[in-house]
Amino acid sequence: MSARRPRILVAPDSFKGTLSATEVAEALALGIAEGGGDADLCPLADGGEGTAAAFAAARGGTVRAAPVHDPLGRPIEASFVLLDDAEAILDTAAASGFALLGPDERDPLRAGTAGTGELIAGAVGAGASRVLVAAGGSATVDGGRGAIEALRATGAPTELVVLCDVQSPYEDAAPVFAPQKGADADAVAALAERLDALADSLPRDPRGVPMTGCAGGLSGGLWAAFGAELVPGAATVLELVGFDRRLRDADLVVTGEGRLDQQSLRGKVVGEVLERCSRCQRRLAIVVGENALDPDRLPSQPPSSVTEAGTPDELRAAGRQLAETLRVEFVPDVGDKLDRAD
Repeated sequence: MSARRPRILVAPDSFKGTLSATEVAEALALGIAEGGGDADLCPLADGGEGTAAAFAAARGGTVRAAPVHDPLGRPIEASFVLLDDAEAILDTAAASGFALLGPDERDPLRAGTAGTGELIAGAVGAGASRVLVAAGGSATVDGGRGAIEALRATGAPTELVVLCDVQSPYEDAAPVFAPQKGADADAVAALAERLDALADSLPRDPRGVPMTGCAGGLSGGLWAAFGAELVPGAATVLELVGFDRRLRDADLVVTGEGRLDQQSLRGKVVGEVLERCSRCQRRLAIVVGENALDPDRLPSQPPSSVTEAGTPDELRAAGRQLAETLRVEFVPDVGDKLDRAD
């Protein structure tokens, strides 16, 4: 009897700006098959770019388009997914995303979220009475002012749920995240002042509330103006795709993202997968485009490894190596393990 093939749950986030979560998972799976393993493809998202696609893959639905404005107010068309129960899911990045701007256009003092409000309104117009908004990946730090104004002009939806990719409160939107979006020190100070003024004008104060700092304070603005529910994006997506059930059948889990750093362990896909692997005593391999995490920051449980692989060929090679390394541990089994033998 030959050794059984190891089962590997392949559950990455996207490598932002380069590869979608599905593309990452497929490249890893090719290598895993070459290395003698069986891959269970489970591409994930954390409330950022790609979340709508993850929902559509798990639940079905119809992709619709709506005319909106990009972060600088230029007319574009953006998509959302209308699900089968009067519910819609959309990515903030589709209308207000960082990827919509060129390198010389990145200026959070100018960028706004009106397009996201227009996209929500488009989903409501298509029949959605409940709209899920994946908040990550924005180019903006406007506290949701643009979206609020657009929704007030068209009529707010009956129910809003914001899928959040960080736990940070509203007041962190400028000092923590604005520099990543092109703001210098003077711009950060101006943005913080502008956010405070907006918070003072809203029906309730988003400052100090966890998850209100997502997408430059968009989540906080929608929470304060319309009573939006804020939920952790990664946990919501993992529940949607049945991650825990699939985890129990896996010998190894592979996750990853474009850049691994300390924020990866706080509400992102990698952190959520790591926590669940720890609870189930499953080994974890983290494959990333760039590793910027202090090795001492990675918990010792579950046993974890980190590999840098940023291209499809490198991901394929990483998957092959993981499967080959794991397979040497598998010897012909008897008894109950016969059910999983070749």
